[in-house]
Amino acid sequence: MELIQTIAEFRERLNDWRSTGQSVGLVPTMGYLHAGHQSLFQAARGCCDAVAGTIFVNPLQFAPTEDLDAYPRDLEGDLALAEAAGARCVFAPSVAEMYPQPTLTTVSVAGVSTTLEGEHRPTHFDGVATVVAKLFNIAGPCSAFFGEKDFQQVAVIRRLVADLNFPTEIVACPTVRESDGLALSSRNVNLTPQERSVAPSIYQALCVGADRIASGERDVASVEAAMLEVL
Repeated sequence: MELIQTIAEFRERLNDWRSTGQSVGLVPTMGYLHAGHQSLFQAARGCCDAVAGTIFVNPLQFAPTEDLDAYPRDLEGDLALAEAAGARCVFAPSVAEMYPQPTLTTVSVAGVSTTLEGEHRPTHFDGVATVVAKLFNIAGPCSAFFGEKDFQQVAVIRRLVADLNFPTEIVACPTVRESDGLALSSRNVNLTPQERSVAPSIYQALCVGADRIASGERDVASVEAAMLEVL
């Protein structure tokens, strides 16, 4: 598997694949890969002739008080996982390669990015939309694979692609979970033992709520009460 660190070389490699009639699958990540990312590579391999991953911890999507410096990184381990999962190359640029000068142009997806997580992280999805737009512009026509764990992010990216006419198919893949229900995430490594022990209760509460609704319950207060009992 090939490690590529410049935009020009990555763009050339994907263009080479397409010139021989191969379809391209793209798996954008911030690294510190796990079985959830592995499932994205595997999904891409099942749909596309050639698969590329990207690893870039994007500073634009972190507020000054957030965990940019503490975000876990393991490029060697990431490359091994990507290769084992079927990637032909990984694009892992530096910040200077992606942002060689101060960024004056950003992308904002109004509405869908301002609720839920966006309400509490008002600059986050602008950073996501900007770096994804750059990656799609670099990669060219492809299918891009994202996890449903980041459901709002997927919604933002779908709207980005629709509004700006990127030649990119967005494929959302099911969330991969630990045996106790906790969604796999690169940041799970930062949880304290106590936080890790209680984190699955969120998913368990959601399951209780979903079961109540599926069984015919339509009283919101009743569903909420059942979920709060789990929490």
